Amino acid sequence: MKRLLLAAAMIAMAGCTTAPTPAGTATAAMEMPKITVYHLEGRRSERIVWLMEELGLPYELVFKRGDLAGSMAEIRKVNPGMPVAPTVTVGDQVLTESGAIIETIINRYAPGKLTPALDSADYPNHLIWMHHAEGSLASRLIADYRVWMINPPKERSRMVDSEAEVQFAEDYLGKHPYFGGAEFSAADIMMVFPLNFGMALNIVDKTRFPNINAWKAKMEARPAYQRAVER
Repeated sequence: MKRLLLAAAMIAMAGCTTAPTPAGTATAAMEMPKITVYHLEGRRSERIVWLMEELGLPYELVFKRGDLAGSMAEIRKVNPGMPVAPTVTVGDQVLTESGAIIETIINRYAPGKLTPALDSADYPNHLIWMHHAEGSLASRLIADYRVWMINPPKERSRMVDSEAEVQFAEDYLGKHPYFGGAEFSAADIMMVFPLNFGMALNIVDKTRFPNINAWKAKMEARPAYQRAVER
């Protein structure tokens, strides 16, 4: 019986002409439904606008300039259970979490773009910074900001605090031109918001991080970034 099963398995394998596609990868772009980006000024939704401009993909942008309450009302219409920015509709599906939105759009509709090759040394670093932007950097910046508004520190924490987080990014950029490694990637799109946030609110002294400042200047000079700001 075992020999019969083994023979059947070998025949089935011989009839396979293509290898299975690893999970999370796409060999060709899927047909793209209508994408609508619900934006709130000064929020993480700016990442998705920038992404769409970088990819050159069509999208509708919904927000009311200078009217945060009006913009939030538009978000509540499509996402009453979790009215956050970004909220993005892809066809009939409502998406949140900017990192997840970015990966969904790239993997489905622009496979291989703004992402290092899977077998490259840059790919793991790209993923690290994609997740580090919110999982470590933004969360620490926001936590420190809220605490320091109540009780400003007299000295830096001996644990990993905001300054240590930003220094980690500074050191990486001292060895790599982009957070994606050798080339611009979606990781750079993810990292701009928390670094801007930390420096704009003076949680860290922006004059102490020349690598980050030089990188930010490169980001702001990108035509797609400028188109996103204009929109």
